[in-house]
Amino acid sequence: MEIDSDEENIIEEDFYSFLNIPKEATKEEINNAYRRLSRMYHPDKHVDPTLKEKAEIMFNKTKRAYEVLSDPHQRAIYDSLGTKGLETEGWEIVQRTKTPAEIRAEYEKLAEERAERKKKQATNPSGNITIAVNATDLFNPYDDLFEDEYEKDFISSIPNIEVSSMQFTQAVDFPLTQKDTCTLSGQLQTQNGTGQGGVNLSWRHIFSHKSWAELELTAGSGPAISFKGFRTLTKRFFWNGGTILQFTPDGIRPGIMSTMAMQIDKHSVGYVSYQGGIRSVFSTQIIRDTEFNRFNFSIQVGVPHSSVLLQYTRKMMNQELKLKVAVKAGTFGGVIEYGAEKKISKHSNLAFAVVCGIPSGVKLKIRLTRASQIYSFPIHLCEEIMPAPIFYATVVPLVVYVVVKKGFVEPFLREEKSKKVEKQKQNNYNKLLEKRKEAMAAQELMNATYTRIRDEESNKKGLVIIKAIYGKIIRDSHQHGDEEMTNEVVDVTIPVQCLVKDSKLVIHDHTKSELPGFFDPSLGDEKMLHIIYNYHDQPHEVTITDSEALRLPKT
Repeated sequence: MEIDSDEENIIEEDFYSFLNIPKEATKEEINNAYRRLSRMYHPDKHVDPTLKEKAEIMFNKTKRAYEVLSDPHQRAIYDSLGTKGLETEGWEIVQRTKTPAEIRAEYEKLAEERAERKKKQATNPSGNITIAVNATDLFNPYDDLFEDEYEKDFISSIPNIEVSSMQFTQAVDFPLTQKDTCTLSGQLQTQNGTGQGGVNLSWRHIFSHKSWAELELTAGSGPAISFKGFRTLTKRFFWNGGTILQFTPDGIRPGIMSTMAMQIDKHSVGYVSYQGGIRSVFSTQIIRDTEFNRFNFSIQVGVPHSSVLLQYTRKMMNQELKLKVAVKAGTFGGVIEYGAEKKISKHSNLAFAVVCGIPSGVKLKIRLTRASQIYSFPIHLCEEIMPAPIFYATVVPLVVYVVVKKGFVEPFLREEKSKKVEKQKQNNYNKLLEKRKEAMAAQELMNATYTRIRDEESNKKGLVIIKAIYGKIIRDSHQHGDEEMTNEVVDVTIPVQCLVKDSKLVIHDHTKSELPGFFDPSLGDEKMLHIIYNYHDQPHEVTITDSEALRLPKT
């Protein structure tokens, strides 16, 4: 679970939103926005002492936004680090003497390094835990040959579910230099009371982005030494492979592995692999991976088994869901597998699959991936293909997922979000009061401009804003079709009308809370902007999200 620092919860000013210009705005667009706001907020345009004082505050804010965005160096720093970068006088992160392009490049490099550090902190060490469960007694109960002679008691009638095998692997990286990395890993596995394990120590050296080499020492079931390498041959071909020498009481057992890959097109890669030694396997594979689909076709010929595999994955990016189906047939028999993988949090994925095969029977595979930690639970349900285990293996995981999600995960996430919002409100309490006061002052200063623009638009039957509200808008439908809206909103009719020019309204894709005359009435909640307007004396209405761009009138 990630905890936000107090600094990350502090609301920062958005100069682009305040000036209502796009992030890629030109110098001319910045100047035009500055002149438009200056006409409303310049202190010389207000005689009343109270309004003059409010105008000075708004004009200074307008001037500050203009000065930052019109200066290439300040704008580059602001784009990279926000107002915190501008407030740091002896800015160590990026030298102020660099050009804007260099500043952006330097920041991107620093951001990438920071993201990599966070990733390592969140994902290391890496590991894999596999616990195989034998639950065949649920559907294939053992029938005692002498059950007529002995009456079964309650205890003996309970299905026998046992852990048939366990496997644990763990690895830790030790970067030595920028090009050298040492990895220490260990494996421990047990099956039916018999176990074995091993420890691996490897050293990888990166020669360039095109090649690397790795030396690995293994101790456990007999010492072994292996050498692996990778090389990019051309833009479309690359190779990796290696050799292993395993020392046993019977002598040295050599092995070899080699893979040649070719980039067929933008989305497709072909592989040809050979593995020789105790087991000899030759395989070829084609993988096509697009934004929404993934195909995998492979043929394997070797000892002791040969097989053909066809696999398809459908990616549903909006739901963060993947649906998978695979068919595999060979000298060992045949297997059909189907399942799904769902992203349940920022660093976690949950997957389950049902495997029906001959002669293996029916299995349910559950896998939880948390960062680089993988937890696998293959459950053997039946030694034969039967409708009951297939049904339960398909339905039960879905029911459990829905119950856990609705009963535990979603309430937990709502509570965490509520805590985060409350923390934001506490950290920004004074700033929110200041923003509200500033918005009311801005609207008061806009009154003259609002009246002028509204009258001009009304006279030419242009774009007239009847009502505009911003905030957490919830619509409740009643029996008569009436709708009520919550009071966590602010009336922004005046500032929206003031944005109209030549019967057109353009609001760019930034948060609306930073627009002049706006403030955030419901921090942490999803907000909307709802506008009712007349165009050519015809009524219209539109609702957009907080970060959505808007152009009126709509065609």
